[in-house]
Amino acid sequence: MLKRVALMSKRLALALPFLLAAALPASAAVKASDVIGRAIDGFVRPAYASLDEHAAGLTKAMRQLCETPSGQNLEAARAAFSGTVESWSVAEIIAFGPIKENNRLERMLYWPDRKSIGLRQVQSTLAAKDPSATDPAQLAQKSVAMQGLGALEYVLYGDGAETLAGKDDPYRCAYGAAVAGNVEAIAGEVHDAWQTPDGFASLWANPGPKNPLYRDGNEAVTELVGVFINELEMIRDVRLKGFLGAKPDADKPKQAIYWRSRNTTASLAGNLSGIDQLFQASKLGDALPADARWMGESIHIQLGNGVTTAKSIAGPIDKALADPALRGKLEHFALITSSLSTLIGTRMTAEFGLTAGFSSLDGD
Repeated sequence: MLKRVALMSKRLALALPFLLAAALPASAAVKASDVIGRAIDGFVRPAYASLDEHAAGLTKAMRQLCETPSGQNLEAARAAFSGTVESWSVAEIIAFGPIKENNRLERMLYWPDRKSIGLRQVQSTLAAKDPSATDPAQLAQKSVAMQGLGALEYVLYGDGAETLAGKDDPYRCAYGAAVAGNVEAIAGEVHDAWQTPDGFASLWANPGPKNPLYRDGNEAVTELVGVFINELEMIRDVRLKGFLGAKPDADKPKQAIYWRSRNTTASLAGNLSGIDQLFQASKLGDALPADARWMGESIHIQLGNGVTTAKSIAGPIDKALADPALRGKLEHFALITSSLSTLIGTRMTAEFGLTAGFSSLDGD
């Protein structure tokens, strides 16, 4: 993945000779460092602060469930899980920086799991009742598939989850609480890392010849633009088309992310909401030439439409796929993301003197 990101940045950087000279210095308000600074303060830090808060609440809810098993506390834990998933779905579009260190990204969410390797590891752990997996610190050293949101979803919603409402299977709850504690630890580490005065945020917002990551404003802005282009591609081609077939008989509902907890479309909405929040916070649209400023508003409107569309698809994803009206909304969501990819990845980048066509998902 690091190789992909490095190559992506190299490709874009080669195509950016006029970005800052032609667009960003139009006024002091749109210098590269200002755009990145607004992105960090207006989106990245708040997004990870929200994730940290939700993850702490999730740990608390899991511990309460373990201490006092009941149907009510199980529903409370599930609600806390869904809230954390939504918060993570907003923050996860920033898939570089602190979240990439120490395998945090994969530890937070091991997905897709097309060969069910992670699922089998979680099931094996529950069957063997490995005591070391109930300690967050020891769990953090185990397989990435055993310690994140995917693992906790199976604990809370997979086969046998109903035992959490009683006292028949205390191990399952203890393991789930450890997973929640690990998710909280990761969220806290990333949140703290983004707050560190001389950490990654400072490197991104202060490019220069002595900066080991971003030698100039071109490279810093490249990272930001890459978020919009690559994450839209990920949402459409990996997350959505991973379960939405070209025809109904090609659908794969059990390949959908968070299908057990019915959080598939909430996650898609969170992803697009994150992109919209980042775009608005950075004010990248303000760097467009005056006669192209309409693009910024159009991007915002289309992202909002995508969020609304995804949120309107409720219930189990297999039933949504079987309902022509709801399936039509999923197809409409795909069209919105394609339109946005064209608007951002082709038209906006052309205004900035960029060349689209790179991809972090192309196998490089």
